[in-house]
This record gives sequence, C-alpha cells and structure tokens, in this order.
Amino acid sequence: MKNNNNISIVVASDNHYAILIAALLKSIEVNHKTEEHIDFHIIDDGISPKVKKKLSAIADPKMITLKWFKSKEIIPSNIVIPVDNSAFPLTVYMRVFSPYVVDPEVSRLIYLDVDTIVQDDISKLWNIDLGNYTVAAAQDVGKTVDCEWGGIKNYKDLGLTADTKYFNSGVLVINPKKWREEDLSNQVITALSTYKEYVQLADQYGLNVVLANKWQMLDPKWNWFAFQEDKNPSLVHFLDIKPIFTSYNSQAVYRDEFYRYLSMTPWKGFKPISGNQRYVRKVINKIKKAFLKL
Repeated sequence: MKNNNNISIVVASDNHYAILIAALLKSIEVNHKTEEHIDFHIIDDGISPKVKKKLSAIADPKMITLKWFKSKEIIPSNIVIPVDNSAFPLTVYMRVFSPYVVDPEVSRLIYLDVDTIVQDDISKLWNIDLGNYTVAAAQDVGKTVDCEWGGIKNYKDLGLTADTKYFNSGVLVINPKKWREEDLSNQVITALSTYKEYVQLADQYGLNVVLANKWQMLDPKWNWFAFQEDKNPSLVHFLDIKPIFTSYNSQAVYRDEFYRYLSMTPWKGFKPISGNQRYVRKVINKIKKAFLKL
C-alpha cells in the first residue's frame, strides 16, 4: 500500500515513558475500523532494546507498521535545541521535528504525545479538513495567550491581542510538506532562543508564537484533558500526573481505560509505581539540562 493512502502517526518517548506508547498503540488498533493502513513512527530517545521488542509485539502488522527513528538523527544539522530551565525532558522538543520523520511524499501526519489514548477511529481525526492551514490543534487549558501560567507572557510585544487563542501541542494534525517549506522547525527554535526569558511549557510556547492566528481549531473531544468530565471523548490526554503513577489525580474512568488497553499488551498486570519516581525523573531532567548548558 502506498504511503499516500496510509495514516501517518508520530510519537516520541524516552525509556521511562515508553510504557505509555503500549496503551496508546493498542487503543489506536482496537478502535481503528476503516481500511487505511497505519504507519506508526516512534522517535526513540533512548528506549531500551527490551522495551522496543515488547512494543513491536503489540500491534497487528497487517494494520499497523512500526517505524523507528533515533532522536539525534531527525534534527536538521543547522538547528540547535535551546536548553530551558523546566523539568520537561528534551524529548518534548521532538514534536517540532516530526515532519522530518515521515517520507517526503506524505502530505499529512498526526503527532500525538505518548500520554494519550484514542477512544474513536483515528481515521476521523486523519480526515479532518485542514484547509490552507499547516497545523490543526485544540485549545489548551488556558485558552488564550494572556493566561498567566501557560500563555505567551510577551504577547503584547509580539502584536497579539489578549484573546488570541492558544493551543495545546500534544495533539497536532500537520501538513509536513508545508511545514518544511515554511521552515517552521527553525522558526520555533529561533523563537525559543530569542524570547527565552518568557518561555513557558517548553516548545508549546514557540509553536504558539510562530503559529499565532495561523492554526485550525480542532474539536476539543480530540484532545480531551483527563481531569475534565466527559462521557465520550475521542482522545484522552493525561496532561497532569500519568496513570502509571500511584499519585494519579485525574478522572478514574480514564485511568481505567488506560489499564484496559495496557492489559492487552506485554505490560498486562503492571502495577502503578510510586509518585516519588515522577519527581526523581524531574530532577534528572533538570540535571541533564544543567550539564548541557555547561
């Protein structure tokens, strides 16, 4: 089957959160009812061979093909990722380079954060009308750029009004050809470097600066935050504490759904781990960034 007929999905993960891919991958497989084949691209930021083997055993190859990419190999040579002071792993910046992962002839991709599960047929998201936009996304929790804790602090300096809509970058539908033509990866990284004192939520800041008023709005059901109540979202995003931790604090129904999918994978029987490990990871991420700055 030609790539143009395939659904292209891109995710990125380090070894610690690779277990989340298992539930996401199974959720996509279970709910995909149309005939398109799925190319599932995984940007590997240090996933162990053992975990890769387990992930490779999850999906039916007749429906889903896994494609692996080393994180260091997909960043264009002329781009240097700026190191911020947040506890976000550097893996989060990989979404900015997702259009360089897919084959050149692919005209659309879906980028998904690994802390998501899909509750509807992914083909419905795949077939949304992008119009002339390069990116479609759903509004973030803070809604607009004037959100103090998660918006664009310098929005006035950038000529934006307070009510300019602000999107969450965890679910993106992208035209990769237009993205590459517009050199958006470079633009986002430049924005992050230029306005580094204003950066909040890592690359999401840069994406919203570069794409302000230039993105298609998705129905929020395609990026439904797990702390919100809803009976039937199409995609659930575990924005806060992930369901692999005992300290998970969002809706219980979505945690149950996560474990329903996980139980269909080699991680069947997995028990939530201590929330303390989450804080350890944050400290490790900050230490790594401190070394990179040096």
